[in-house]
Amino acid sequence: MAIVGILFALAMPSMKYFGSINRISSEINGLLGDMQFARSQAIQEGQTVTICSSSSPYTACSASASWQSGWIVFMDANGNKTVDPGEIVLRVQAAFTAPDTLVASGGIAAVTFSREGFALGLPGTVTMELHDATSNPAWTRCLAVSIVGQLTTETSGVGACL
Repeated sequence: MAIVGILFALAMPSMKYFGSINRISSEINGLLGDMQFARSQAIQEGQTVTICSSSSPYTACSASASWQSGWIVFMDANGNKTVDPGEIVLRVQAAFTAPDTLVASGGIAAVTFSREGFALGLPGTVTMELHDATSNPAWTRCLAVSIVGQLTTETSGVGACL
């Protein structure tokens, strides 16, 4: 029984690590997937598509660089980063259930993709950093969005995720 207790005590920190890393990976991959979807829809439909931070009831952009409250993807025919009457919301991502933070550099609250797949109006490569509640660098993940529409995820200490 003592051996089982010791093994259990050694395994618990490892289980917490795997739970946190899986949650963080899932959250950043969710944003990556929706960014890729927005870009592909812009190319496929031949018009601009915007993904922006949003919060409940997820019908409008929130103009916040904090994306952990959720986001929406919508057809943005006039490219004004606002859901206007007649513009279709394609996807909705609800707020994270964990107290993680996802903040975009440069105060970026929305990314608009052109019909060619370019990210319009960005000041250069934008990095979105995802941190868990402890801000442990080992669990930090980033999503980099370049002006040509390239999307990459990185771990802490790599590339734009420094």
